[in-house]
Amino acid sequence: MAPSPQTIGEFSVLPISIPPVPSFPRNVVHYLYVRRNTPKIPTANDSRSLFLANVPIDSTELHLRALFASLVGAGRFESASFEDERKEAEAVAAALDAAPAQAVRLLAAHGKKRKREDQEAAERAEEEAAARLPSTWTRPLRKSGSTAVVLLADEKSVHQVLKAIAKVHKSKKYPTWGGEGNVVAERVPQLGSIWLKAHNQLSYPDRDQLQAAVDAFSTMFARREREAAEIAKRLRNEPDEDGFVTVTRGGRSAPATRNEAEEAKKKMIEKAEKKKQEMTDFYRFQMRERKKAEQEELVKRFEEDRQKLDAMRQKRGKFVPEA
Repeated sequence: MAPSPQTIGEFSVLPISIPPVPSFPRNVVHYLYVRRNTPKIPTANDSRSLFLANVPIDSTELHLRALFASLVGAGRFESASFEDERKEAEAVAAALDAAPAQAVRLLAAHGKKRKREDQEAAERAEEEAAARLPSTWTRPLRKSGSTAVVLLADEKSVHQVLKAIAKVHKSKKYPTWGGEGNVVAERVPQLGSIWLKAHNQLSYPDRDQLQAAVDAFSTMFARREREAAEIAKRLRNEPDEDGFVTVTRGGRSAPATRNEAEEAKKKMIEKAEKKKQEMTDFYRFQMRERKKAEQEELVKRFEEDRQKLDAMRQKRGKFVPEA
């Protein structure tokens, strides 16, 4: 068997040993691809985080914690975020923000002006947690080839991990997935038939628990509508950054929609351009000077073209074709 490459592009290749399980009683090697985290939108923790590709499908934070502890020792690993969990969190946030578009726009516009205390933020977090439906899986499985971002203690830890990966290729002693003796398996829910039976039970949650989640979501939805209405009421007579007061059709019941605002802005720009053009040709002498300048420009271009044509004729000379 040919040795695995140490690097592929900007990724360092980390071979890990997958211990046998009853359903597949053979030891296999899985390849994890690791590089420094360089997202499109930089964050403050990029220098001490790593981007992992092709994580095993049964990955958990405990698995990655044990893996990095075997490479650089305990105390270096802080947290891990998986690709599917980030997408799920974004979807949940979008569902919780299912307030009317007007409310979302107003709350986003005035989020910086509203001073929120820590206690109020904690209460809102509890409210959002209560509005989420209960999970139906005791333990998630990752998609094949999915990714994760690992946050380490400092930038030095990142360098040590990459250095340890290079040593793994030299020693051929691959770290064991789940830790030595598979100690992680004792701390995470089991897979297989037990996992599927638990999913079947969780798919039918208690009716009271489900009703409580629906009630919490409805309460939060109504509260955000009230907040948006209060902000809209305050904005009726408050000028914006440009000094304009927002007015809508049918009275000042709420700020104008985005399309109406953009259409009004477009009309204002067109009107200003038209007025500027009219002022340019307001006086007769300005019109005479402009026409005179246009004629001089035409004569200048004509003379340049004539000189180019004369030069081409002289360069060609008297050409007599052969008989």
